[in-house]
Amino acid sequence: MSKENFKRPSKNLIESFRKLATPTISDALDRLGIKGGCEGILPIIPGSKIVGPAFTLKYIPVGVKKGTVGDYIDLAQPGDVFVLDNGGRTYCTVWGGILSITAKLKGIAGTIIDGVCRDVEEIYEQKYPIFSRGRFMVTGKDRVQLEAINIPVCIADVQVKPMDIVVADDSGVLIIPQE
Repeated sequence: MSKENFKRPSKNLIESFRKLATPTISDALDRLGIKGGCEGILPIIPGSKIVGPAFTLKYIPVGVKKGTVGDYIDLAQPGDVFVLDNGGRTYCTVWGGILSITAKLKGIAGTIIDGVCRDVEEIYEQKYPIFSRGRFMVTGKDRVQLEAINIPVCIADVQVKPMDIVVADDSGVLIIPQE
C-alpha cells in the first residue's frame, strides 16, 4: 500500500472546475488531445456533482491471504474524491451504505467506482454522490481485496493518478490530469 504524499491541487483550481459542466471541460480536453471521459460511469443519484482531487484505490480478486475491503477512509482529507478501480467488476461491490455514511461524515466529496455499489436506499438517504457502472447487492467481502492506495489506477480505460482532478455530473465523469 502506498502512503506517499502527492501535490494537492489548489482550492482555487478546484473551485474553477466546480463552475463548469463536464461537456465544456471535455471539449477543452479534446482540443488538447487528452482522453478524460470515463465511459459508462454514471450517477447513482441524478443531479449529483463531484469536484475534487482523486484519492485512488485498486482492488484485486481475493488471493490465498485475504485482505481488507475498506480500511482507508481516515487517510483521505475532506474534499477528496474516492476513485475505486474494481476492474469494472459488476458481480460484487466495493462500496455501500456504511462507507457512504462514513465518507459523508468525513467530508469526502464523493466516490467514483469502476464497478458497482450497493445499499442504494441508504445512499439516497445520505444524498452521498456516487458514480459507478450500476448497482448490485452482492458484497465484495471474500471476493475482492484492497491491493493499493494512491497509485495510478484505471477507470473505464482512463488513467487516474492520485490528486488528478475529478469532475462528475449528470453527463458523466471526467479526469483532468495534473500534469
